[in-house]
Amino acid sequence: MAGSSFGTIFRITTWGESHGKALGVVIDGCPAGLSLCEDDIQSYLNRRKPGTSSITTPRREGDLVEILSGVFEGKTTGTPISLLVRNTSQISGDYSEIASYYRPGHADYTFDQKYGFRDYRGGGRSSGRETIGRVAAGAIAAKLLQELGITVRAYTRSIGPVEADLSKFDADAILSTPTAMPDREADARAVAYLEQTKKDLDSSGGCMECMIQGLPAGIGDPVFEKLDANLAKAIMSIGAVKAVEIGDGCEVSRSRGSQNNDAFCMKDGTVSKKTNHAGGILGGISDGSTVTIRAHVKPTPSIYRQQDTVNRSGEEIEVCIKGRHDPIIVPRAVVVMECMTAITVLDAMMVNMSAKLDSLRDFYHD
Repeated sequence: MAGSSFGTIFRITTWGESHGKALGVVIDGCPAGLSLCEDDIQSYLNRRKPGTSSITTPRREGDLVEILSGVFEGKTTGTPISLLVRNTSQISGDYSEIASYYRPGHADYTFDQKYGFRDYRGGGRSSGRETIGRVAAGAIAAKLLQELGITVRAYTRSIGPVEADLSKFDADAILSTPTAMPDREADARAVAYLEQTKKDLDSSGGCMECMIQGLPAGIGDPVFEKLDANLAKAIMSIGAVKAVEIGDGCEVSRSRGSQNNDAFCMKDGTVSKKTNHAGGILGGISDGSTVTIRAHVKPTPSIYRQQDTVNRSGEEIEVCIKGRHDPIIVPRAVVVMECMTAITVLDAMMVNMSAKLDSLRDFYHD
C-alpha cells in the first residue's frame, strides 16, 4: 500500500490497523540531541484516546506508547525513531457482519474496488485509530518547534449549530472540556446537543481550527510546495475532513480586494500587517503573522439507525450498524490536526534551511 508516508526531511510512516495487534510510526529526520521520553508523547495521545467522556466511543484503550528506537539516555540519536502503541480492547466480532456489505459513508466499497480485499474489522487502515502514529510523531515535531519558539494550538471551533465565541477564548478549556472548545459556555451547549443527537441515534459534524504562532516570515516554497498547499494536504489526509480553509477561507469569495488585502505597516522596526485576512501566508510563504487553518469534519458515518446500502453480491439491503462509535469525530481529531500541522511546519522549516547561500555559509562557518 502506497501513501502511508508524509514529509520530505522530517518524514513519518504510520503502520497498523484498528483491530491488529498494534499501531505505530517510524520517524526519519529527527535531529539528535532532543530530550525525549514516553511522557512527552503520551500527553498528546491521551487527548485522542477513546473512552474519556460521554461523547466519545466507549471503546477503552490505554494507548500507551513505547519508544523502540532512536532514543538513548533520554536524547534522540538522529537515527529513525520507532514508536508502538498496542491495541488491547478489540471486539472484532462486532464487525463480522459488515464483511458482506458496504457501510454508507465508509471506505468499504472503495477499498474493495482498489484492492479486491479489505480488513473489515473497524475499517482497518481507514480507521481513525491510524491517527495514533500521526499524533505520536506530531508530539515530537511540536517539541522541536517549541525549541524554536513556535507554538501550534488546535481546538474545536463548532459542533453542529453550536459555535465557540473566540472573544471568550480560554486555552485551559481546550484541554479540560469534553468538546475541546475554548469557550466553556459553548461546550455546555454542545454537549447537550450531542446528547440529544445520541438519543436520536444520529451523529454530528463540526469544525476544528488551528493557530501557528511564532512562525517567521519566509517558510514555504512557491508553486507546488506552498506552505498552505502542504498544510491543506496534511489536514485533508485526516479521515472525515471534507474541507480546509486558510485565513478568511471561503469568505474571500464574497469580498472585494479593498476588503481582503492586508495593508502592510511598520511595527517595532519590522514589517507587519494591519489585518490578517490571508491567514499568515502569502504566495505560499509565511508572512510572519499568525497562521490560521480551519478544517470541516463530516458526521460520524456509523450511526445506530437503519440505512440503505448494497452487499458484495450487488443486492440492495437495509442495515443497522453495530459496534462502538463516537457521536462526533471532532473533539478527538483536534489533536490530530494540531500534530499534522506541527509535522508540516517543521518539515517546511528544515527544507527552508537550503533556500539561501547565507544559511549554508552561517551554518558551516559560524
